[in-house]
Amino acid sequence: MNFDQNVQYLSGAFWQIIVVAGPILGVALAVGLLIGLVQAATSINEMTLSFVPKLFIVLLTMSLMATFTITQMTDYFSYIFDEISRKGL
Repeated sequence: MNFDQNVQYLSGAFWQIIVVAGPILGVALAVGLLIGLVQAATSINEMTLSFVPKLFIVLLTMSLMATFTITQMTDYFSYIFDEISRKGL
């Protein structure tokens, strides 16, 4: 196995991280930004006001995306295990 194959496998792993975690992090970012704007507009500086809704919305997003996440990770790991068996490592 040469350097280019290692880089290809590593870039595939990073892409899977982006595909799986990106939407969840995007929702957390959007909710945090929206709550931050509301807090700045109303001058309410309560920490639980930003934490609790973000927690529930992120958990809801994770539960809605569970099948997509499992499918993506299963496909990726089956690809990796096929590559390992093909190379005979």
